[in-house]
Amino acid sequence: MMQNVHLAPETDEDDLYSGYNDYNPTYDTEELENDTAFQQAVRTSHGRRPPITAKIPSTAVTRPVATGYGSKTSLASSMGRPMTGAIQDGVTRPMTAVRAAGFTKAALRGSAFDPLGQSRGPAPPLEAKNEDSPEEKIRQLEKKVNELVEESCIANSCGDLKLALEKAKDAGRKERVLVRQREQVTTPENINLDLTYSVLFNLASQYSANEMYAEALNTYQVIVKNKMFSNAGRLKVNMGNIYLKQRNYSKAIKFYRMALDQIPSVHKEMRIKIMQNIGVTFIKTGQYSDAINSFEHIMSMAPNLKAGFNLILSYFAVGDQEKMKKAFQKLIAVPLEIDEDDKYISPNDDPHTNLVIEAIKNDHLRQMERERKAMAEKYIMTAAKLIAPVIETSFAVGYDWCVEVVKASQYVELANDLEINKAITYLRQKDFNQAVETLKMFEKKDSRVKSAAATNLSFLYYLENEFAQASSYADLAVSSDRYNPSALTNKGNTVFANGDYEKAAEFYKEALRNDSSCTEALYNIGLTYKKLNRLDEALDYFLKLHAILRNSAQVLYQIANVYELMEDPNQAIEWLMQLISVVPTDSRALSKLGELYDGEGDKSQAFQYYYESYRYFPSNIEVIEWLGAYYIDTQFCEKAIQYFERASLIQPMQVKWQLMVASCFRRSGNYQKALDTYKDIHRKFPENVECLRFLVRLCTDIGLKEVQEYATKLKRLEKMKEIREQRIKSGRDGSGGPRSRREGSAGSDASYVDPLGPQIARPKTAAKKRIDEDDFADEELGDDLLPE
Repeated sequence: MMQNVHLAPETDEDDLYSGYNDYNPTYDTEELENDTAFQQAVRTSHGRRPPITAKIPSTAVTRPVATGYGSKTSLASSMGRPMTGAIQDGVTRPMTAVRAAGFTKAALRGSAFDPLGQSRGPAPPLEAKNEDSPEEKIRQLEKKVNELVEESCIANSCGDLKLALEKAKDAGRKERVLVRQREQVTTPENINLDLTYSVLFNLASQYSANEMYAEALNTYQVIVKNKMFSNAGRLKVNMGNIYLKQRNYSKAIKFYRMALDQIPSVHKEMRIKIMQNIGVTFIKTGQYSDAINSFEHIMSMAPNLKAGFNLILSYFAVGDQEKMKKAFQKLIAVPLEIDEDDKYISPNDDPHTNLVIEAIKNDHLRQMERERKAMAEKYIMTAAKLIAPVIETSFAVGYDWCVEVVKASQYVELANDLEINKAITYLRQKDFNQAVETLKMFEKKDSRVKSAAATNLSFLYYLENEFAQASSYADLAVSSDRYNPSALTNKGNTVFANGDYEKAAEFYKEALRNDSSCTEALYNIGLTYKKLNRLDEALDYFLKLHAILRNSAQVLYQIANVYELMEDPNQAIEWLMQLISVVPTDSRALSKLGELYDGEGDKSQAFQYYYESYRYFPSNIEVIEWLGAYYIDTQFCEKAIQYFERASLIQPMQVKWQLMVASCFRRSGNYQKALDTYKDIHRKFPENVECLRFLVRLCTDIGLKEVQEYATKLKRLEKMKEIREQRIKSGRDGSGGPRSRREGSAGSDASYVDPLGPQIARPKTAAKKRIDEDDFADEELGDDLLPE
């Protein structure tokens, strides 16, 4: 068989299969820039000539005959252009095909490797935008509208509601211009509905934030009625909220239900919130049964704290005790979904782990967890205090039931707080013994609860002025929790009550070191330094307290009082003015202002504030006395009468007020009324020498016969007085000087305190002389002489 096999001779004949791995570079357009023949054809008219049609149909390009490996002859085309892939003048034309990036035969023939085409030079510059084109104007206007909406939202978040509304209105105006321009340039289908929706929604929100509810409702109606806006029906919730603020509860419920119908069931959380709004609205309208249905549905589908608490309120309103208990148990069972505190305790001494725990111990997530837990405790405590007095026969039994339920839940630590609230409830009911007994049960509990109970016991005993017991329980509270500022403050109070002001100040300082915002300690240490006459330090602490409690009337008064003690009346007046801006009806502050202005010599301002003080509290004797004296000094004795009459009603056993009434009648020329008043005073106080003296004087001036009777009584009283004074003098050992006579008696040269102005002391020598001479003219006698 081998004879029929012929081996191919090893000659230079062409391989029949050569050339199939080569590609035809006809379509290599990327290398046309390097094709000299092509570039020459483009630059000359050679490339613009029409193609030449072959005369002979059989003039097709034939495959070159190969003479060896890689050696082949290329033929020219009918146009005289070298064939693609041919070699001309030693340069091979670039070829195109699916090839690996950059790996071509040209690289093997000395061309540079440039896969990114960097040798071509920089790209030509971009064409400049035509800012005058309608499309560009629309684009810029749309950008401006978006910026205005964003600025409006930022202004709202910063609290500048007016600016937010102005920006929203401006965005609305520009958006309408944008819509008109779009309609002129493009079809209505190309209008940006999302931008229109956002502009209208923001405008409605800003109207609502500025309490322009009618405008907000109109804007929401525009959105809701436009069928082109998808999911616009949800905004009916916002409309319901506006009606709720306007107390239009029926419409609020209507819109809430319409929104609920348009929200699919897959949006469970949104539906629950709307149902919660419906329940709250039913509570406001007093429809508790409907509210109960809403909250019961929420607690069965997705229980939460607010719905549970509102359910308890609804059952409390209808008085259903058993349902209140079940609702309280449901509230206790609501999961908090927060991490345990053990997560923030390092299990080992790994520095990396400690660093991570330290970083997350007070981050935003941890703060949110604390807030959620505090809110849950607040709801539970409030609900327990609400239902405890009504779910059982007595509030004590009700509290005990609540405590047992709380102990069996995740809120075990609240049980002790409920017990302390039970004691506080006893205090409100004035049952101090039960309160003390309840608090004493905590003496064997843990340190935190023991400290809180001992603090309350110390406060109770302090109020009952049992300072020894108060001090004992204050010591127990401090020993249980050295960092309890309330316990340290109570201990300072007990020491203050015993007069040890320096030691009390130390306890107050320690309380402030533990809690710098403890207002009780700040106030008490200010009082302590005021007692020690360290006014500068007292003022510093009161000013610190004022920075915390800006509108506290007590703090403002103490600051004014300290300035008064420092003899700075102007500053005292300024702080008292701030005080009456907080409590404009405080008669004590008004009278103090009058006193300061009087000390400054400003009688008109003093009269204004004294009169205001009298209007709000017409029983202050000092204010009444000053006003009466003011009218006498200004020669308006008739107006002074009403004030002294009121003083005589307040202090009927003080004869001086009735004597002042009679004196005002006499000064105003109404002698008959003055005589009747003196006679009435004589019947009530028959041993009053001043009354008899003026009776003798008036009867003499008028010419009445009773003058002799009153003169006889006056002499007898004066004689009895002299005998009494002689007996007192004879009983002495002679160590003291002669006892001065009573004011108003004959022969006395001492000064007397004028009842019309307690700060004025006047000599009465001239008055005594005229009385001895029986000269009873009113203008010569001067002011009345009254006893101390």
